[in-house]
Order: sequence, then structure tokens, then C-alpha cells
Amino acid sequence: MGLSVVRDLREMRAPAGPEEIERFETDVFAGFVLARCAAGLSDNTIRSDVSHLEQVRTWFGKPLWDMLPPDADVYFGTVLGPVPIPTRLARAQAIKTYFEFLELRHKVEIHNLTGWIVECPIDEINRPRGRLNAKLRIPPAAEQIARLFAGWRGEVATCRKFGPVARNYAAAKLMSEVGLRVNEARQLDLADIKWDLGRFGKLHVRHGKGARGSGPRERMVPLINGAGRILRWFVEDVWCQLGDDPARLGAPLFCSERRNADGTAAWVSGETLRAGLAEAAVRHLPEWPDSLTPHVLRHFCAGNARSLLGCHDDELHPCSSHARRGRVACRAGPRRCASEGTGDMRWNLRLAAANRGIWKASELQRQLADHGLVVSAGKMSGLWSGSPASIKLEDLDIICAVLGCGVEEILIPEPDKVNRPVTDAEPTASTGTSGPTVTPKRRDGRSLPPE
Repeated sequence: MGLSVVRDLREMRAPAGPEEIERFETDVFAGFVLARCAAGLSDNTIRSDVSHLEQVRTWFGKPLWDMLPPDADVYFGTVLGPVPIPTRLARAQAIKTYFEFLELRHKVEIHNLTGWIVECPIDEINRPRGRLNAKLRIPPAAEQIARLFAGWRGEVATCRKFGPVARNYAAAKLMSEVGLRVNEARQLDLADIKWDLGRFGKLHVRHGKGARGSGPRERMVPLINGAGRILRWFVEDVWCQLGDDPARLGAPLFCSERRNADGTAAWVSGETLRAGLAEAAVRHLPEWPDSLTPHVLRHFCAGNARSLLGCHDDELHPCSSHARRGRVACRAGPRRCASEGTGDMRWNLRLAAANRGIWKASELQRQLADHGLVVSAGKMSGLWSGSPASIKLEDLDIICAVLGCGVEEILIPEPDKVNRPVTDAEPTASTGTSGPTVTPKRRDGRSLPPE
């Protein structure tokens, strides 16, 4: 049997041009976003990873698969030198995840297209290390917490601005009694208080912390340790001094002094609640050596033995000594795209494009550029495979013009998944069918919170 010379047909392939490589990079970005969506990550987590990758891509000036370890040395050693450690770690992790995606899905394609072998530039030598020491949080004693809130309670009667001080007091008291995180407490709505559920009433925490980037986790939290009395006082005597309309859908529980653009009440910021707690601690708990934060109050609640008393098993978390457990739903609602003036909508760009023969993100990106809308690869991946948090009306007009469709084909309303406002015959602050009704009331003067 004789031997013959065999030539690799890939050697006869013409080198790919810049436009072809750019289109391929856009499609790879879109595939990366779609894969992360399939993994169950939240839109915010995916958006953060894409933002990190876009910043590295802007600095590098070439596709990221061309990046070598010496390039990563220069970037993390000089460009990100003064950047905080958490940012460096997050950016390095985004690069490692992206290169793992490239090696698993597109290593052969990239080699055939460019002749380049994909290899992650982050290795054990240049990988950024976190040098922050873990801090042990030891909360104050029960006597100190009692003295803090006793002094703060007296301040409510004599302060210059009753509404904000009473709001900060009620939020801090709630966090110390039921163990909410500050972002969970500040994003509560008035209708999230379920006065008629369980023995004490419950809070519907809709914006709980998700695990491993999976997005918000919902759970029900019983109003133990007298938290119901604090909320009852706040809703009846204080809320109307900061809120607008208690019957409005989405009326916040802890309102900011500032208003939304449409004049409705807005959620208070987490920094405002943190600052109010810190100022109260300086005045009423000066011997506490460290800064008193909402998370320290959460630890206080977790270790407070009173949380175990007076509650039935089904009204507590599975592990009562830890305030983060007891989730009743593992994911929040489906992802939504919100544009100004719209309710909950489903983003349907990919299907609308497929109905017109556009199957790749790079093809739609090129047509959008021909109409004057230049979209980066990272943003295009979010439009194609994800659900954008917001979109400009001008950009939406161009997308509709390119696809030759109406807005109703790209943004599909889902009214069945929108919470309906309560009617006049229903309780304002409770969605149950029975139980006590607690509604905000217009009051003159001031009242003290319950002890």
C-alpha cells in the first residue's frame, strides 16, 4: 500500500477579514449571554459580567481570545492597580468564565477562523488575590440594643423632622427583630405586610438575596419579637407624612423624602437607613467600639434567644437561629424589560427577528448600524439573548424600522402577571380575606413608638 501526501484544506482558506471577525465576536457574545441565562443567573449578574468584559475589550482593542498572560499582567498590574480588590476579583472572574465558555464551545471555530489557540490569560501566577481578612461580627448585648432604641425612641418626640427619624427608627427596629437585610427592608411595599397570616402576621420579602447570582429569592418572614406592633404604629401614625396614596399599587413601606419623576413616593435608599442607624448609635450607644450597621442588627436577631419563644414551628424558619433561611420560593418572577411608561413586558426581539429571516445577532447589529444605531457587542448580546432593563424609545423606533414591525411584536404585555391594585372593599395594607386591617391615617402631631 503506497503513501500519498495529504494537504489540510484549512490551509487553502482565505484569512478572515476584520468585518467577519467582528460579526463572529458579536455572535459569540450573544451565545455567552444565552448560556448564562440557561444556567439560571439573574439579569443583573449577567449584565455585570458583560460590563466587565466590555471594559477589558475596550482597553485591549482586539478580541479577547487574543489576550495572553503578559497582557493580563499589564492590565491587572498597572491599569487596575488602584482599583479596589473586589472589582479586580470580579473582573478576573468574568474573564475566566468567558474563556471557559470559549474553550468549551468555540475553540475549534476560533482556530479555524484566526489560527489562534484559545487560552485563558488568568493563571495561578497572575490571578488577583483577595487580601481582605474576614471580619467577625459580634453584635452588641441585648441590654445595649435596648438602651439604643430607648434613647432613639425619646428622640422621635423631640427631633426636628419627625417623619424621617421615625422611619429610620422603625426600619432599624424591624431589622433587629426579624433579621432583614437593609436592601430587603427598604424595598418592602405597603402591601407586603400580611397582617392576617399566621399567628403574628408575616412579611412578604420579594427582594431577598439570591445565591450564586441566581437573582432575588422570595420568602415569608413572621413578625416575631413584637415587630408587628412597630409596623402597626409606623403605618397608622407615620406613613402618611412620607407616602402618597396607600391604595396605589407598589406604594413603598419605607418612603424617601424625594419623589419619583411622576410625583409618587420612592423607596428610601440603603445609605439613608445606614446613616440614620450610625448617627443614633453615636448618640445613644457611644461605648460601642465598632460602627453599628444593619448587618450587625441582623446578627443580633440571629443570636437573640427571644426569637425561639412563642412561635409555632411552621411560623419560624427551618433553622430559627439563622435569619436567612425559610425561603418559600427559589426564584422571583420571570425576567422583564421595562421601558418608560410601560408595565411588565416580555422582550421578544429574537423571535421577531427570526420571523424575518435574521438568525444571528451580528446580522441584526449590521442592519442597525446601517440605520444609524451603532451597538457594541456586549450591548447587542443583551438585546439578542437577554432582557434589557431599559431601552431608549429612539432605539426602539430604529429596531422596529429595521424589522418592519410594530412595538407590540417586540414588547409583549403580560397583564395576567401584574399584581392588581386592591379595591375599596379590600384592606389597604393587607391582601388577606380576614384579620385586622391596618391602614395609614392622616394625623397631626407626633406619637411615640411602642416600647
